Amino acid sequence: MKSSPLRILLVEDDELFRLGLTTRLQQEEGLDVTAEAEDGETAIEIACDRLLDLVLLDIGLPGIGGIEACRQIKQQQPNLPVLALTSHFQKPLIARLIEAKAQGYCLKGIAAESLVLAIRSVAAGASWWDSAATQEIYAAFQTDSSTPASEQALENPLTRREQEILALVAKGQSNQEIAKILYIAPGTVRVHVHTILQKLDVRDRTQAAVLALKKGLVASDFLQ
Repeated sequence: MKSSPLRILLVEDDELFRLGLTTRLQQEEGLDVTAEAEDGETAIEIACDRLLDLVLLDIGLPGIGGIEACRQIKQQQPNLPVLALTSHFQKPLIARLIEAKAQGYCLKGIAAESLVLAIRSVAAGASWWDSAATQEIYAAFQTDSSTPASEQALENPLTRREQEILALVAKGQSNQEIAKILYIAPGTVRVHVHTILQKLDVRDRTQAAVLALKKGLVASDFLQ
């Protein structure tokens, strides 16, 4: 039985870019741009009124802007994934997107195949941060821990193996790459990642990495 296509809300104020992107996405099996918006206010309205699977959201919007639109959409529809689009990579943007609860971002110059993969991944519950963003997240929290080691050991819910896997997640490694590095099956990695998410009470890998590094839950020897 054929599955239903992913229902996408495309939010972009550049009409030509929006038209081109819609046309390209509609060519992909399983993707359907069911709604479009030119500004954040309209996007919020549509996101609350329509059944959607993902919001593809330009950050440089007129009016309230893309970051605030993302924040309000996630407040009202917390389970609706938001994938941000941006023209330029800026370090402060990553923290703002994480704070607004976006699931990731893509540069507008990304290859169409990569954008489609990002959309499918985010809609499936994963995050999508490019290597530059992942390194920024890692660097920002690598040394941000004032908790004494003894207290960490008492409060840390993660096993050594889980810490090892989470350290690799923080460095941007995929499940397949982690499996090769640790000489274990990809399925075993998936089980560990699922357990980590449950223990830390977070929704995705990026949130787990940020939380663990911020609180010093990953042993320093795994962060080399």
